[in-house]
Amino acid sequence: MGLFPSLNVSGNGKGRNGCGNASQEMREMDSSKISGYQERIDSKFRSIGKGKYGRIMKMARTPTSDEYRKILMITGLGIIVIGAAGFAIMWLMTYLPGYF
Repeated sequence: MGLFPSLNVSGNGKGRNGCGNASQEMREMDSSKISGYQERIDSKFRSIGKGKYGRIMKMARTPTSDEYRKILMITGLGIIVIGAAGFAIMWLMTYLPGYF
């Protein structure tokens, strides 16, 4: 069952413009398009773990809290270093061009 199993329409069957048949046909076309999209998405997710990345997905595991903490520290340090380098370049470009 997909995300959009069916589109239920309530009321008198007529759209805002009073054309019941044309509006109903558009809903049916939209419903069939949505069903097609949903089937393509579902087929992609069904194939996860069976293709060329299947072996990697089977070997992957959740990191331990120690590994996770190390990853956060290294990533944070990298962000700080890149930010400091950007700030230094901005400072140099702001104050040093007057000396040249």
